[in-house]
Amino acid sequence: MDVVLYRLNISGLTISSVLIALFFAALWRSNRRAELRWWTYGWIANVAALMITSAFWYFKPPEVFFGAVFAAYLAAKCVYVWMHVRGAYEFMGRWPRLVDARQVVPAIAVLSLVAIVLITTRDRLGVVSQFIIAAGFAIGTMSLFRDGPSGSSWLAIAFVARTLLSAAESAAYAVNLSIGAEEGMFTVPANAILAAHYSLDIGVQWLLAMGMVLAIDARKQRELEAANSQMVEAQAGLRQLADRDPLTGLANRRALPEVMRAAQPHGAQLIFFDLNDFKKINDEHGHQTGDECLARFATALTQCFRPSDAIVRYGGDEFVVVATGLTETAAYERADSVRSRVGSPGGGLLPIRFAVGIGRLEAGGNPEDALREADEAMYRAKRKRSPARNRVEAETPHLPLT
Repeated sequence: MDVVLYRLNISGLTISSVLIALFFAALWRSNRRAELRWWTYGWIANVAALMITSAFWYFKPPEVFFGAVFAAYLAAKCVYVWMHVRGAYEFMGRWPRLVDARQVVPAIAVLSLVAIVLITTRDRLGVVSQFIIAAGFAIGTMSLFRDGPSGSSWLAIAFVARTLLSAAESAAYAVNLSIGAEEGMFTVPANAILAAHYSLDIGVQWLLAMGMVLAIDARKQRELEAANSQMVEAQAGLRQLADRDPLTGLANRRALPEVMRAAQPHGAQLIFFDLNDFKKINDEHGHQTGDECLARFATALTQCFRPSDAIVRYGGDEFVVVATGLTETAAYERADSVRSRVGSPGGGLLPIRFAVGIGRLEAGGNPEDALREADEAMYRAKRKRSPARNRVEAETPHLPLT
């Protein structure tokens, strides 16, 4: 009767392990993560160990084969531990020599050869195999608690459970050895731990599988968040490039609507600049000189207006400054300051002449109307200008911004 119950317990544990291994194999096929590969191999190794156990109990091989069977079982369990711990290190982004194949494979081979000679009873096998499992998962547990990334809590808890259960089982088998239970190779004393360990093993297996899945899910979530953050930064960079004039370094016309929206709640002065005879500069001195004039004019605007003022290259030789909290008088003064800088530059540089129109964007007003007002004022100034002078004109006098 005990043998029948033992076979049923082994069968239940084996079926549970097969289901977990199939689940991880399917998961790995759809998600080629490195840690998933190692964990899948680990579950397959665990199935192999349980298949060896099932075959042993169902077919009862001759005693001469016990050593080889026990060694094969021990090798499969060692691979199970190795793969799970290696997957945990892969999850943490670490690759210590402790889990390297060049270190582990020879050790497993030597241990298996020794087991053929020394491990001749089930209790001895239980002591050694469960101790190896406990030790391996204990190493993984310490690493997870010390270096595990966020989201690895459940995996660490599962490793703790596997460590404690295996340590308890190893100790129970050791008690059997100490009281001389080896004579009945298949007889286990009425020990509460060993009586319940198959049921507990099934629970720990599923806890371990759940911890792995939750860890992978948490990592994917972090990677998605990081990818999303990088995408947002890239979009911001591309938007900045798209909204930036490469010649002058100023914002371009694409950025103007956003600038207007930012200024609309409080109101602003709109100062519209248009360079005079710019086509003549290009025709007589070349486009490179024209580009230098545009860059020099943009620099003068930046120097004469405040850092808080938005300076936009509106198109070609036209520039717009959106200045919040600036009076009309102060806007005139700053435009005159620009004229002083570029009108007579010296040093062999061409003087830059321009016309200016000033419009007012009232708080909550229509930005298009304000821009049109400044544009029309600029064109009136352009029509009235004399060849040797700059002109600055506003639509009508306005009260200062408050």
